[in-house]
Amino acid sequence: MEGLSQKKSPAAVSDVGAWAMNVISSVGTIMANKQLMSTAGYAFSFATTLTGFHFAVTALVGFVSNASGYSASKQVPFWELLWFSIVANVSITAMNFSLMLNSVGFYQISKLSMIPVVCVMEWIINNKNYSKEVKMSVVVVVIGVGVCTVTDVKVNLKGFICACLAVLSTSFQQISIGSLQKKHSVGSFELLSKTAPIQAVSLLIFGPFIDYCLSGIFIMNYQMSSGVIAFILLSCSLAVFCNISQYLCIGRFSAVSFQVLGHMKTVCVLTLGWLLFDSELTFKNIMGMIIAVVGMVIYSWAVEAEKQPGKPLSNSKTSLTEEEINLLKVGLDTSATVKDVEHAATKL
Repeated sequence: MEGLSQKKSPAAVSDVGAWAMNVISSVGTIMANKQLMSTAGYAFSFATTLTGFHFAVTALVGFVSNASGYSASKQVPFWELLWFSIVANVSITAMNFSLMLNSVGFYQISKLSMIPVVCVMEWIINNKNYSKEVKMSVVVVVIGVGVCTVTDVKVNLKGFICACLAVLSTSFQQISIGSLQKKHSVGSFELLSKTAPIQAVSLLIFGPFIDYCLSGIFIMNYQMSSGVIAFILLSCSLAVFCNISQYLCIGRFSAVSFQVLGHMKTVCVLTLGWLLFDSELTFKNIMGMIIAVVGMVIYSWAVEAEKQPGKPLSNSKTSLTEEEINLLKVGLDTSATVKDVEHAATKL
């Protein structure tokens, strides 16, 4: 038992570190982007192109890491990387259009709907089931974040289509991160270093035109300053850690866990907005944040409870079939077969 606890401890520390890096880097990126893109700041309203800058710097870091031998490069079929990058870019573009065409309230509702959508998609694609406790905690988190973020809700057809496309593509992209890592036995940083160059090139080519559709201003007509360049570099630096930690978290946990605990970033952004940018923080916001945090605590407890010995695993694919159980029963008749079963078990 002592050995198990010692093995578990470093893993737990790594898990906490991955989540901490994701929350801190994500919130930092949002704060830098808020200063960069708000009218009170530098009014740099080119979100898609900025994301292209983020992936370009991430690709550069990956290239330097591979060239210096700090990370190893494994073979992943190019068409899978291309397909993943297309889905990821559609997610980014659709999110930006959804924010432009919909009210802030409906945009927040569409983001909240990603948790149940990811659950359904994982059930369809990976045959993954969830316990009653996990489902209950997800509902509590959605209600909490909804209370503190959703205000006016206005819907139009174009905005609704963009929101649906954004939710589906983002959910599928996050599920694909974990699937690709497991399928090709690649680490989070290795996968990111392979997809980042494709995303960077495509976003830097098409991003300026997408931003022109969104803002009516072409990036070449924007007057750059030393302050803008400094905040772009800060945003890109933080985005590298944000991208790495996203792949790291989904690889370690699941897309659902990433979505649920990721709403901690929403709570942090609201709090920091109040502290740094004099944003209004109402009683409704505070109550919503408390409910969301309670839901996250329940979710963490429910996931840990599923891992306890004696509790059936949520993924039915890991269970023994009736045929396998019968074979094991027959095998218990002779000691030789027992040894074979034990030998097979060690391979599993």
